[in-house]
Amino acid sequence: MSVPTSTENTAPDGRPIPTGMPETATFRAPGVVAPPRKTFWTQLVQAFAMFRNPKSVAGLIILGVFVLVAIFAPLLAPYGPTQKDRTALRQAPSLDHWLGTTHMGEDVLSQLIFGTRGVVVVGFLSAIIATVIAITIGVIAGYVRGWKSESLSALTNVFLVIPGIPLIIIVASQFENPPLIVIAAVLGLTGWAWGARVLRAQTMSLRNRDFIQAARANGEPLHRIITVEMLPNLMALIASSFVGTVTAAILGLTTLAFIGVIPVSNLNWGTILFWAQQNGAFPRLWWWYVPAGLCIAIIGVALSLINFGIDEYVNPRLRSAGERARAMKKKGLDVNAPVTAVREVPVTGADPATSQTTKIQNANTQK
Repeated sequence: MSVPTSTENTAPDGRPIPTGMPETATFRAPGVVAPPRKTFWTQLVQAFAMFRNPKSVAGLIILGVFVLVAIFAPLLAPYGPTQKDRTALRQAPSLDHWLGTTHMGEDVLSQLIFGTRGVVVVGFLSAIIATVIAITIGVIAGYVRGWKSESLSALTNVFLVIPGIPLIIIVASQFENPPLIVIAAVLGLTGWAWGARVLRAQTMSLRNRDFIQAARANGEPLHRIITVEMLPNLMALIASSFVGTVTAAILGLTTLAFIGVIPVSNLNWGTILFWAQQNGAFPRLWWWYVPAGLCIAIIGVALSLINFGIDEYVNPRLRSAGERARAMKKKGLDVNAPVTAVREVPVTGADPATSQTTKIQNANTQK
């Protein structure tokens, strides 16, 4: 609290009379310490609390295993992805080939391990591209006003209706052997619109909050308002958009590889399914196509668990319900047990001085 010195304490000649009080005095209650100024990094660390949820932790562990497999593929694979064993054609799983071999004698496990690289690279690279574009366009469109906001919103709506897979087919036809970076770029450039739309709506809501108005009144520059004040409050939506884009990119890559749009030289799980389908592996040679399908399903489950954890962090009702259920499990209580509500009803007609209350129990069970 700041109190300016009164202008009435002046001498007849205009000179100020010393009062022993500074021009501005700050009063603070004893023992009260001013809260530390929040920086971008402190708020960012607080925002990452969303990943402490058990569902998010489980999903991150599974996803981390796939990332490690992609990084250390040459060390983990027992054979090269194109190395052939002519004595073991279409062989079922054995000690030499844990997941069997293809019609050319190639080890399925080695192809699966090396194929993880393409899936992880395309998934994360396309998600990074899409997320950066979504943050840039979505936050700016939600913060500014007038024709700028309307133009960015119209651009977002246009990209919402652009189909990604047909566009990739057209782009891939222009290359003799399109690299994975080109495929990831096309998936990212066509997958940012949904995230931008959600971020725009949330930014419009944050723009009118008191802390944003206070930062604007204090003369904070635009880039600091967005990076320090807004982005930490948008981290949950940004993370959810990133995870969703990774999922869509992986499914898009495997779909394009399975239908033969991507050259077979770009090894991934989709090309494994493509060769299995082309060489009549369905349904007898299950060891050829089942592992690739399971990997697609498992990484999809991992990304979904991360998204569920983020939703539980963002939604207070889901968060409180999850915390309550975990607390009951720790105490050994049955989460699905019927709840008994106890309410007190005063007895009518009794003397107020000696009135008693009757407890009525209503079990929430179906009779």
